[in-house]
Amino acid sequence: MKFGITAGYWSAGPPPDVVEQIAEAERLGFDSVWTAEAYGSDAISPLAWWGSSTKTLRLGTSIMQMSARTPTAAAMAAITMDHLSGGRFILGLGASGPQVVEGWYGQPYPRPLERTREYVDIVRQVIDRQGPVTYEGKHYQLPYEGGAGLGKALKSTVHPVRPNIPIMLAAEGPKNVALAGEIADGWLPFWFSPKSDAFYREALSEGLARETSRHKSLDTFEVVSLLPVIVADDIEGCADFLRPMLALYIGGMGAKGANFHYEVFARLGYEQECAKIQDLYLDGNKKDAIAAVPLSLVEDVALIGPLDKIRDEAQMWKDTLITTALLPGPASQFETIAEVLS
Repeated sequence: MKFGITAGYWSAGPPPDVVEQIAEAERLGFDSVWTAEAYGSDAISPLAWWGSSTKTLRLGTSIMQMSARTPTAAAMAAITMDHLSGGRFILGLGASGPQVVEGWYGQPYPRPLERTREYVDIVRQVIDRQGPVTYEGKHYQLPYEGGAGLGKALKSTVHPVRPNIPIMLAAEGPKNVALAGEIADGWLPFWFSPKSDAFYREALSEGLARETSRHKSLDTFEVVSLLPVIVADDIEGCADFLRPMLALYIGGMGAKGANFHYEVFARLGYEQECAKIQDLYLDGNKKDAIAAVPLSLVEDVALIGPLDKIRDEAQMWKDTLITTALLPGPASQFETIAEVLS
């Protein structure tokens, strides 16, 4: 298992200690640093800024939202970042959810898997640079059909550093995970649990077995996942640190029936608890929703508690299909946590 860190997306402003975390991660020989976006900070700008001070860390987006950019714009950003970083960029893409896609970007959300397939096809065509880019899909057409009628098929003026910039897909449902196995070079799960390892192995294997798959086995396929680790004697206190975020994703990220994070935890056996958390959160009772997150749920998706407890439970995570674990700050804990998970 390799290690990386994530700067995520910003709340009111940039994370205060991210520069120190990145420097320590590179000093320790970590694999990568990742940024994200929701409806505030974007993923590319911070990655370019912070990445300019690094020499060995791979630079990934987890994720760039597909509705935020046309496929050709995403490919342009990937080619540019790969040049600036000397071939260290990883393009992490995701469909996001209907509230953000339609509410923030003003784009249609239906048929996200179909759109993802078309999007990745176009991105790869731009990076391959074998000729002017043309595409006749249900969601994307190049040149555009209609408008002024003057559209012209074009080829990127910039020659890529690498002909195959890695593309990873964020996915949570089984069909989307299988799609990642088929068309991507890696999968970006969210709120992974060792208990769901077999479920996700089956979904990825289905995609990898397809005739059009780029990778025929997990041996060459990456799985980069957040792994929250909090070292402290007070286990409930550790859980309290993660409960607000879990309650937000279970209860507040999406509408009823259209919250993919909710479904991740429901599949772990917490359907009743998730329903209660969601009802409380959507009714405005955030405090009660946070309190309703059970300790066992937190322990299923994170390593928390005294160091000996974490060391005993670490093997479960080492045995999963995760190839790179993204560790939380502070930077002072990176070395200890990496040693426990090595």
